[in-house]
Amino acid sequence: MAERPIFVPASDEPELVQEIYLRLKWHAGFAPVQKEKNVQELHAAAAAAGYSPLLEVSSKSGEKLGRHLSAFHLKVQSRMGEIALESAFQGSKVFERGGPFTDLYAMDPREAKRDPRLRNSGQIVAFEFDGVRFPIEPRTAFYDWLYINAIYPHREWLMRLHRYAAFSDIEFNPERSLNCQARSCALFVSLMTKDLLDSAGESPETFIATLAAHPYGPRQAERSAQQALASSEEAKRAVGR
Repeated sequence: MAERPIFVPASDEPELVQEIYLRLKWHAGFAPVQKEKNVQELHAAAAAAGYSPLLEVSSKSGEKLGRHLSAFHLKVQSRMGEIALESAFQGSKVFERGGPFTDLYAMDPREAKRDPRLRNSGQIVAFEFDGVRFPIEPRTAFYDWLYINAIYPHREWLMRLHRYAAFSDIEFNPERSLNCQARSCALFVSLMTKDLLDSAGESPETFIATLAAHPYGPRQAERSAQQALASSEEAKRAVGR
């Protein structure tokens, strides 16, 4: 068994995206058929919890729309021209001892992600893209900014995303990663629904201010704390018995 999140655009709530964790039977292995089984298991668990239909947002999606919304498929505009989203994200990281490594902009996304400088330059202190410096709080703001700007030109066509109750990314493990394309996609839908998309997209500053004004961000840390507290209380009850 495993737990994975789905991301629900929170159209009627003050928060922007709800992060719902669901248990599913996990099919280990790297073969595409195993990934497909895991997507099906997660979507079945979501349907049982009242969330249906879902869109898998990744290269493993069974729907063309989901594959096209994968970050590895998307491009962002910059002063240097069009850049793969993932390469832009990796190349814009500013570390304690170096960066941004803008030469990564020209690399294949998977190559860029494996560049050793990303692991050997200390902690991330900021992001810098097209002359704009982005803070590391809100924690996913820069990735979300890139993602939403990549799909914003297609916003009218993407009105079809409203048909989905939630979004998933089967490759995303919240214990190992922070940013998630399915969360960014759900944020895009939420901002559209709340009529905030155009104003938030005016500039990095307005985008960050919009996120900061609403409850938004990864829930893994607080969820882990809640689980630890529950385990501690259970242990105390066991001792009492």
